[in-house]
Amino acid sequence: MHGLKPFPPMSNLAFRQREVRQLARACDRAALATAYGHCSVRLDEDSFLVCASKPMGLISPQDEGTIVTLDASLPDGVLGEVRMHREVYRLRSDVNAIVRFISPNITALAALGRTPRARHGFGAYFAPEAPMWRNPELVRNDAAAAGVARALGSASGIVVSVNGAVVAGANAAQALALAVFLEDSARVELASLHAGCEGHRELTNEQCRTRATWAGRVAERMWDYWTQGDPEYIS
Repeated sequence: MHGLKPFPPMSNLAFRQREVRQLARACDRAALATAYGHCSVRLDEDSFLVCASKPMGLISPQDEGTIVTLDASLPDGVLGEVRMHREVYRLRSDVNAIVRFISPNITALAALGRTPRARHGFGAYFAPEAPMWRNPELVRNDAAAAGVARALGSASGIVVSVNGAVVAGANAAQALALAVFLEDSARVELASLHAGCEGHRELTNEQCRTRATWAGRVAERMWDYWTQGDPEYIS
C-alpha cells in the first residue's frame, strides 16, 4: 500500500496524525466534501483521532487532529457531529476509520427519500441498499448520534437524511474507498431513475457477496489514486 506503508503499530500517534490528514485531503480531492465533513481513525479500543475542525481540503501538514475518548464528552473545539464517529466505534469493534461527508449525488438521492441500491460493482458493498437515518436535522446530540450508529448496524455506510453520509471501514483506505463507492452508487441510482429503470436490474445477493471484495488491492489502489500528489504522500 504505497501511501500507507510501512504500517506501524496502532499506537503510533504520529503516523495516525498523518494518515487522518491524508484521508481528509483525499476526500476533498474526490469531491466528497467542500466546507463540511470530517474523518477519523481508531487509536485503540478506547479512543480515536478525528481530523482538525476545518474544511478537509484545507488541512495542512501542520494541523493536528484531536483525540476523542469513547466514554467521555467531546473535547472542546471538536465538531458536534463527531458524536457519530464515537457511537459507531463504540458499537463496531471491526471499524477503524470513519468518513462523514456531504456529496452531491447522495444528497440529491436522499432528497427523494432514497438510498443507492446494488446496481453495479460499487453498489455491492452496500447491498441490498444503504440504510437511511431519516431525521433531516443535523446530528448534534448524543441520542441522535447513537440512533445513527444503531441504524448503520453492520452495514458499510449510512445516508444521514439530506445531510450526506457516514461510511465505516476496517482502515483508512477502506473508508475512503467506501465513501467514493457510495457516492458513485448514488450517481448510478439517479441515472437509473432518470432513465425510468427503477424496477430493473439489481445484483443478486450472491453476486453482491462475490463482488464486494477487498482482494486485489481494491482499497489500496483507491488510496494510492486519491493521495498521489498529497504533501505527505509516501511512495
